[in-house]
Amino acid sequence: MANTAQARKRVRQAEKRRRQNASQRSMTRTAVKRVIAAIEAKDAEAARAAFLRAVPVLDSMVNKGMIHKNKAARHKSRLNAHIKALAAA
Repeated sequence: MANTAQARKRVRQAEKRRRQNASQRSMTRTAVKRVIAAIEAKDAEAARAAFLRAVPVLDSMVNKGMIHKNKAARHKSRLNAHIKALAAA
């Protein structure tokens, strides 16, 4: 256990940040999974709507430093390609 006031404070801060980061990671994964579920259900309209909700979430995670900008771009590109293929079929 932490012995100094400073160390106790750092423990509190680390736990608070861990919970916040876990929540944000979960939100991001859920947004992407909703798009994937709609694509797998072959519902182009629902997939497009879920994609439009997921894009700002991914961009927000980039701005907060949770994921790399290239990872967000890769997710957006691949999901959008699947949606376009679904709409074309």
